[in-house]
Amino acid sequence: MRRADRLFQIIQILRGSRRPVTARELAEELERDPRTIYRDMADLLASGVPVRGEAGVGYVLEAGYDLPPLMLTLDEIEAALLGAQWVIERGDAALARGARDLVAKLQAILPPDMRSLADGSGLLAAGDVRDMVPDAIDMQALRRAIPERRKLAVAYRDEQGLTSERIVWPIHIGYFERVRLVVGWCELRGAFRNFRTDRIQSATILPERFAPSLHQLRRAWREQEGCGKEEPPNGPIAAKRQAVPGCG
Repeated sequence: MRRADRLFQIIQILRGSRRPVTARELAEELERDPRTIYRDMADLLASGVPVRGEAGVGYVLEAGYDLPPLMLTLDEIEAALLGAQWVIERGDAALARGARDLVAKLQAILPPDMRSLADGSGLLAAGDVRDMVPDAIDMQALRRAIPERRKLAVAYRDEQGLTSERIVWPIHIGYFERVRLVVGWCELRGAFRNFRTDRIQSATILPERFAPSLHQLRRAWREQEGCGKEEPPNGPIAAKRQAVPGCG
């Protein structure tokens, strides 16, 4: 890896981290000696990059810093193409259109010697999409509602065919092989629940917003799901994640 590429990668790692990153962690990810990282950080600081560091804590990139975009690497191009292919085949209609537009833009901006990669990548998002279950809700509108913390009023049909009226605080949309799930706090149950989009009979995005932040709700949801806790590979949490649950 060229030194300029390594410096850019350090900035990208710091930008993508929500906590301080130590020199040892940077060294392990970039496969370099920690002393090399210390020299790189000194060069970044001398260049005016707003990095704050504290011994024993790590480095943090101050908010608002930006770099002119550099040419994508082959790995980054292939990652984008594979992800776009998966979304084209398994995403909702609006996301699929966006993924096709992304591929077209990649083909337009890549230099001639790399354009063949976008045209003929051998990567394959495996899986049979012929049995995809259609959504019964406007997924594009739902995606826009989540960052706005808008409540969702739904009529939901459960596995037994019983329909109930719910007010949901949506925090995630899960894209599985066959179905999609809306994850949110259910006011009726007083707990987090998963709602299959093909079982939502009707949905209305309400003007009312829920008070907790998405960060708070997502952290509470992860705690409920046991995310981050040690568990045997065949434990109950792992088994639950492998299934496609309905709403209780």
